[in-house]
Amino acid sequence: MTALITLSHGSRHPGAASSVEALTRAAGVLTGVPAVAAHLEFNTPTLEAAAQGLAARGEREAVVVPLLFTEGYHQRVDVPAALDSASASTGLILHRARGLGTGEDMAQLLATRVPEEASKVMVYSVGSSDASANAAVARLARRVGEIAGCECSAAYATGPKAVAEQNLSPREHGEVVVPLFVSPGLLLDRLDGGLTTASQRQVLPPLGTALAEIVSQRYQEVAHA
Repeated sequence: MTALITLSHGSRHPGAASSVEALTRAAGVLTGVPAVAAHLEFNTPTLEAAAQGLAARGEREAVVVPLLFTEGYHQRVDVPAALDSASASTGLILHRARGLGTGEDMAQLLATRVPEEASKVMVYSVGSSDASANAAVARLARRVGEIAGCECSAAYATGPKAVAEQNLSPREHGEVVVPLFVSPGLLLDRLDGGLTTASQRQVLPPLGTALAEIVSQRYQEVAHA
């Protein structure tokens, strides 16, 4: 049986690790295999420690699903390096799955979270210095708008198009912010506290366990290939 490891970026937010753990448990139930969470930084266990734990339990291989949305630096560089290092040090065979992505399945998921009465929606992501990663989020936002039947744009917490550089002054009643976040995060708290009032913006919760089906699909693509 091939185990499942979710690999998040990690966060200093006190609620982040427990949210990733909950998602991992939910995905493990769907896949029917042992599932553990790991993090690139800030939280424990690391990927190496998670792999070591599985190896100690007699597991021989695992599929690693990165909990990342775009093909930015972490996805292209940090994740492969972490897999190579963990596999070499533990002997566990690690198979890399696709990340969460910004494709049709993600668009459908985000669209289901948009309230029916919403006329203006903002998909809010961490952002990247990689223009192609930001462009992928912008395409995702447009697709969410098409599915939900409303105006939908993208906004970013960091990078060249960060929220601080955008015209995000208070807008009309009913605007909804859909976070492209796996778990609670300091950048999401900043948006919620700095740009929202009860009458101007509704900030939805991070995706959390709603991502379990997508994580399971990413696992199945590799484990049953």
